[in-house]
Amino acid sequence: MTMLLRATGITKSFSGVRALKGVDFDLQSGEVHALVGENGAGKSTLIKVFTGAHVPDEGTLELHGRVIDHNDPSTSRDLGLAAIYQQPALFPDLTVAENIAIGLEPGGPWRWVRWGERKRRAAELLARLGSKIDPGRDVRDLSMPEQQLVEIARALGANARILIMDEPTASLSEHEVTELLRVVRELKEQAVGIIYISHRLEELGQIADRVTVLRDGETVGTMLMREADHGRIVRLMVGRELTAIFPKVEVPLGDVVLEVRDLACSALGLRDVSFSVRSSEIVGLAGLVGAGRTELAEVLFGLESADSGSVRLGGREVNLEDPERAIALGIAYVPEDRRRHGVILEMSVAENTTLAVLNAISRGGLLDLAKERSLAADHVARLGVKTPSIHVPVGNLSGGNQQKVALARWLSTNPKVLVLDEPTQGVDVGAKAEIHRLMGDLASRGLAILLISSELPEVLGMSDRTIVMHRGTILGELTRAEATQERVLALALGHREVHVG
Repeated sequence: MTMLLRATGITKSFSGVRALKGVDFDLQSGEVHALVGENGAGKSTLIKVFTGAHVPDEGTLELHGRVIDHNDPSTSRDLGLAAIYQQPALFPDLTVAENIAIGLEPGGPWRWVRWGERKRRAAELLARLGSKIDPGRDVRDLSMPEQQLVEIARALGANARILIMDEPTASLSEHEVTELLRVVRELKEQAVGIIYISHRLEELGQIADRVTVLRDGETVGTMLMREADHGRIVRLMVGRELTAIFPKVEVPLGDVVLEVRDLACSALGLRDVSFSVRSSEIVGLAGLVGAGRTELAEVLFGLESADSGSVRLGGREVNLEDPERAIALGIAYVPEDRRRHGVILEMSVAENTTLAVLNAISRGGLLDLAKERSLAADHVARLGVKTPSIHVPVGNLSGGNQQKVALARWLSTNPKVLVLDEPTQGVDVGAKAEIHRLMGDLASRGLAILLISSELPEVLGMSDRTIVMHRGTILGELTRAEATQERVLALALGHREVHVG
């Protein structure tokens, strides 16, 4: 194997805070080297040093055996390094083919664009990922998983010898994950070196050769993946024993709070949806991407109107014509894409926390800043949000803490029903366990929770019941005792009769 990248003693500080404290890391050709750590451990800062977005304060970076004294994005790209970040960096008003072409086609103001060749190339790259996305579609019309696939295709088109993948499967279905891991294996065979960042530790065992753990900006361990069990990795990541990632607490269930009967919405592809959620109950909503889970949440929150069927809250039929009405009736919704819809990154923790209850903390049309600070401080303490101040922009916080702020906003409305769409997507195992504990605490206080998740262990670990969607309808319902990965996946694939040998 050839050494593609070597980092030695990398340090980096921001405003006096040391994000990296002498990190060592290396990558060989034909290797998948996993990089793991809690949010805030320094992973993002390190890969930005590799890509030239950040200049290290100290340390040495070598690419292909060459010491890079002045790295920048252009230099790293010319040396065959490409990065795929957790949030797709695409132009929403351009087509898929146009986005893939950016950075791959030769520049210059006077040149002909070969549209047919551009679309054909985009289709070929997407096909390598097992995707049939139309290259002519506008990116703004794509789902988040589809956007990620487009960005991965663009990176593959650059023929990079060093590929950084930052949470590439966070929004992908099980089938799409399988296809992506297949592509990763093919790239390994072509001598591409891959730095693979993921909170899904089960994936690492399938494709990683080595794993390096960062904690608080330092390298705390590098080991062969075949010698690293999950428990050891987690202990290195958090610096403590993590006894339960899914700390499910059994509590007595109350009366039915939310009841949905024969719900249909042709605009979103929903049909004949019926289920219920009781007080203190966590109902998991499973299914493949495109099954209709998020679409169902949008109807329940009044973002789209149902064509037929009924929704009852506390036994009374209600009309969810818009989000304002849904909030007033006691429904809260934490959406899947927290950075686009869950929080406003430029606004402070306090402003984000109170955004849904401005009327309650205003007097005579003027915001009561003292009430805002008090309410925000209470929720920050209650949810354990790690922030220097409630006045810090939410964009400065880690992913797990951003998610807690998104949750705090809706808890401030004192809801009866809480709909959580991918609540732990893209957060580390420590933050994931904290969010799960919060879910259990909220359920124990009587809140009815509808949990939407693509991670089967999360659904199985936290749910009292699991309902499975397929092509816009509910195909089956399983008790906690009945629910297994095999049964849930079989229903998600459209098999009503599940035989477990």
